[in-house]
Amino acid sequence: MTFEENIEGLGARQTYLWEPAARNYAALREVETKRVRLAESEITLQFNPQRIRSAAAPTTQASLWERPCFLCPENQPQGQEAIVWKGTYKVQVNPYPIFPRHLTISTLEHTPQTIKGRVDDMLSLAYELPNFVVFYNGPHCGASAPDHAHFQAGNNGVLPIFDELAMATTLLLDDSDEGLLGFVDTLDRNLFTIETTSAQCAATYFNRLMRLLPKKRGHAEPMLNVLCRFDKATGIYCMAVFPRRKHRPDCYGNEPDQFLLSPASVEMGGLWAVPRKEDFKRLNANIIAGIYDELCITRDQADKVMKRYAEQFQP
Repeated sequence: MTFEENIEGLGARQTYLWEPAARNYAALREVETKRVRLAESEITLQFNPQRIRSAAAPTTQASLWERPCFLCPENQPQGQEAIVWKGTYKVQVNPYPIFPRHLTISTLEHTPQTIKGRVDDMLSLAYELPNFVVFYNGPHCGASAPDHAHFQAGNNGVLPIFDELAMATTLLLDDSDEGLLGFVDTLDRNLFTIETTSAQCAATYFNRLMRLLPKKRGHAEPMLNVLCRFDKATGIYCMAVFPRRKHRPDCYGNEPDQFLLSPASVEMGGLWAVPRKEDFKRLNANIIAGIYDELCITRDQADKVMKRYAEQFQP
């Protein structure tokens, strides 16, 4: 059996035999959704009350010290299985899903969330799970466990962003026989895209970009969300990199006039998991576009990154 077939078997067992997963995946099949059209992209809203655990998760250092890490084996519930990958990670069914198949891929060792030194792992996971999109949330922009290194993965074909990128106008930063690095500002949020036939080339472009993205004082890495998939038919790796300048929007909160939304990779990819019904009803194109504008890198910031890239890496 392939690695992906083993993972599919894990998902089938867990969503049948493990009660929390069985209950929540059954509920996911009945969730209410609606589509919202922005200027150049389409967003799917998913009313998903179970995601309140992520949207409302405290991420201060004090709160992390006070709670047991839910990704460490000793703190996980009875009945939750895992498949070890490359002796470094364990792959598990996420019991609070957004996707029909939703995985959490965490390190066996308790170590802080960072993508530094792990982008090769992300690309390898995408290659071995071609029916999934692998995603990364930085510790200051969506990771509900910023104290434990992890990726997540969900069914390929659910997020609108990849189909939209295929049609979007891309400003080229770098290219080679193996692929390209580009910038896109026509999908209502600014992002960088990498498309290559080589995992090594993709990692090179990504690591160069990481060196140039703005980084806040006290942060170990730039704020960012990353989506990655491998198209088995074409042999192309595609990465969507969303540099961030803010964790949560000003409208974040639990009050009636606020929105309990903490956008991360999935939301950047065009699928918004909304835990409160009143928020699901009130969200519209103007509000969503405003949140994207507030959280994502500005065009001026992106221009500075591209200028520095040309100076450092272009002949």
